[in-house]
Amino acid sequence: MNPGEARVLREKLARWFHAHGRSLPWRENPTPYAVLVSEFMLQQTQVSSATPYFLRWMAAFPSIESLAQADEHAVLHLWQGLGYYSRARNLHRTAKEVVRQFSGSIPHEPAVLKKLPGVGAYSAGAIASFGFNLPVAAVDANIARVLARIANYQSPIDSTEGNRFLWNLATALLPTHYGGRLHNSSLMELGALVCTPKKPQCLICPVRSECRASDPASLPKKAPRKAVIAIDETAAWIEHHQCVLLEKQTGRRSGGLWKLPLLTELPEGSQPLLETSYPFTHHKVTLRVYPAAVPDATADHQQWFPISTVLKEAALPSGHRRALTALVQAKSLLPLA
Repeated sequence: MNPGEARVLREKLARWFHAHGRSLPWRENPTPYAVLVSEFMLQQTQVSSATPYFLRWMAAFPSIESLAQADEHAVLHLWQGLGYYSRARNLHRTAKEVVRQFSGSIPHEPAVLKKLPGVGAYSAGAIASFGFNLPVAAVDANIARVLARIANYQSPIDSTEGNRFLWNLATALLPTHYGGRLHNSSLMELGALVCTPKKPQCLICPVRSECRASDPASLPKKAPRKAVIAIDETAAWIEHHQCVLLEKQTGRRSGGLWKLPLLTELPEGSQPLLETSYPFTHHKVTLRVYPAAVPDATADHQQWFPISTVLKEAALPSGHRRALTALVQAKSLLPLA
């Protein structure tokens, strides 16, 4: 696409966005910090789900300094329900790095941003363009779909070659000196509202005449998905004096979160109190919870929580929160002894 065609496309998208773009809290006040938080939340999460979390987060941590000073448990507790908790930990670490290295001022250079925890090529471009209005490319799923259709790109976009093609095209479409916020927002919004994954609304698309796709719904093409892997997980319900025992997790997946204690051996002859399932990347986890005896002593990573307040006090991954919620509710319905 030559510079003249790119300018026409930008102008059409901008006019459409001014008329149809959604009002989102991080767009209304696109400070670099607000954009940083929103971009971490919007990874693997839809706008409608992330919005209430964003509002609560900004009320609790209104500045990057307040986030940097926060306790990890408070950060994870506020994040619970959004899933992919490594995002929360990386956002917390990024806040600390920005305060330590840059005196609380979020950098605007993509190359510098990509050195921060959890900030990849897309997030760096999004922060630079949305937070600082710089003409920097940012290719997310929505923009990738729009660009693949405009160019009628027939190869898998999740290949190295496909990824390179989309970023090169996104860069070629950018304004020269400023205006990255409006341009990237309009491309992204077009993908969210009009150029949707299924049944794209081509008849009302503002750049229909610029689109080369003969069958937009068939694009973008992707490599075959990985098969879903089934995992069985067994955990214990251990209660004592109206408290329930939980274990604090380590590692990238659930580090800093609390779970029901995992069982390596099932109690002989016991039946599960509850069975539930939850997804994790390309896995499907089946969680079964069994009653278990009170241990003689608790380990350093274990803690008793009052049953009546555990759901408010403990930061839990979604699968275990769902199980614990059901068990606590069932406990409250039992008659008093």
